[in-house]
Amino acid sequence: MVRAIEARGAGDLAKRALESVGQVYRYAIAHGYTRRNPAAEFKPSDVLCPTKKVNLARIDAKELPELLRAMEVYRGKVLTRLAMKLLALTFVRTSELIEARWVEIDFEARRWNIPAQRMKMDTPHIVPLAQQAIEVLELLRPLTGSGELIFPGDRAPVRPMSNNTILLALDRMGYRGRHTGHGFRGLASTILHEQGYAHEHIELQLAHAPRNAVSAAYNHALYLEPRVKMMQDWANFLERTQRGGKVLPFRGTAA
Repeated sequence: MVRAIEARGAGDLAKRALESVGQVYRYAIAHGYTRRNPAAEFKPSDVLCPTKKVNLARIDAKELPELLRAMEVYRGKVLTRLAMKLLALTFVRTSELIEARWVEIDFEARRWNIPAQRMKMDTPHIVPLAQQAIEVLELLRPLTGSGELIFPGDRAPVRPMSNNTILLALDRMGYRGRHTGHGFRGLASTILHEQGYAHEHIELQLAHAPRNAVSAAYNHALYLEPRVKMMQDWANFLERTQRGGKVLPFRGTAA
């Protein structure tokens, strides 16, 4: 079965299918329906080809001012332009952005609480919201605040916008093959590391930090105070860079 899935070019899906089979058999064993789990008797690498890691395209830091200006004057839909701005400010994954719900935003605490079921690592994630991110959300409220989703789709508002919306917008702006929505994560990581921000703070904000079952309940809130400062510094940096037309140094001391 998994080889058939892999044969149509869906290697990652084949691995997930094998994991699902294992989960089904573990359930069956726990409830007395079977005594063995055949999916646990071999590794995915025994039957599937290794997947090649793909580095998603992103621009160099020196090209950031041009991109930020292009986003600011984007002539497409307002919702798409604001989605790109919020993605740059928060550097979450594209899927985490487009599936965002208004109930996840705590305006009073100035944070975005993403539940575990929407995260790649299946643990909750806190995104401190800089003033600039709050301002983007305030612009979005009159547009989509009456619904559940912050970025609903055009044809079916109960479903999020397409995960290709931001990519296609970047393509139209002249960044085809040069930058993707995911590229904001790489840019933020590179620049923040260069500015001396603590590696563990950056990795936790990128939701890269390894988490086990014991730590999952509280790890998402680690280093929250310095992360709040880091995210505001990042937003200030983007704003100054966009207005100044060149990459400007950070102000203040790295957290």
